Amino acid sequence: MKLNIKLLLGCLLFAALCEPALAKLNVVATTADLASIAKAIGDERIDLTVLAKPTEDPHFVDAKPSLILKLNRADVVVEGGAELEIGWLPRLLDEARNTKLAASAAGHVLCSQGVALKEIPSTLDRSKGDIHAAGNPHYIVDPVNAKIVARNITEAFCALDEKSAAAYRANLQKFTEALDAKLVEWQKKLEPFKGQQVVAYHNSWLYFGDRFGLNIDLFLEPKPGVPPTPRHLAEVILKMKQDKVHVILVDPYLDRRTAETVAAKTDATVVDVAQFPGGVKGTEGGYIALVDYLVNSVAKALASTK
Repeated sequence: MKLNIKLLLGCLLFAALCEPALAKLNVVATTADLASIAKAIGDERIDLTVLAKPTEDPHFVDAKPSLILKLNRADVVVEGGAELEIGWLPRLLDEARNTKLAASAAGHVLCSQGVALKEIPSTLDRSKGDIHAAGNPHYIVDPVNAKIVARNITEAFCALDEKSAAAYRANLQKFTEALDAKLVEWQKKLEPFKGQQVVAYHNSWLYFGDRFGLNIDLFLEPKPGVPPTPRHLAEVILKMKQDKVHVILVDPYLDRRTAETVAAKTDATVVDVAQFPGGVKGTEGGYIALVDYLVNSVAKALASTK
């Protein structure tokens, strides 16, 4: 009996067309920095959603019903942890009723795992402002910590999608190597300014300062999360004049006018910064583009004050 080649080829083509598309991991990241790193690892193998806007205070995200739906349909949730999202994420997860994202599930990625968190309080005292029991949660602006985050995300993706594990690990290596190369460049760029003091509006730049040898320990807020008072700002202005501090960092969700007022009285430069890609113009390209912008902007401001 002769084999009908055309019929066979037709059947194979029909079977190929009917084959279901390769299922992607449905990933939800709380913030744009985590989303950028998740995308670098997952590439085309994931569908990605970000809950918080890059210009939004990550402590206070509006828990809209649409976010609940996104979490309900997700395979993975990627959160910063260290209580960064404690004011809104737990409630969203409870209402999403998705067992894949339970605290102990493989689909719940706690990115702070393995990070050496700073400023862990010995006692919780709310009179000291918005402090976190786990420590300062703004750790990803240190590129070394970003590598830890990338490893945590990679391990989760590999566990949930074993057939693509080699690709995820290859992407991790590519991301890590790119970050290591840029880290050398960034450290060289800020090396001339080691030991210099920089003012920040909020205590969210500790890890960045420590990585690059800057002292970012004077703040426009009298306590974390507490709005500036005239008395405190007067003290900051006095100290800036005494110590010859001329750079102020301000995130997009904070009151830039306050920083401008202080800058006008201290001959300082206000630098618009963000912790998340897309938070300020020039950082839309992802995590590495974000840190590149931060390093170059801070270096330029410090150089102009010499």
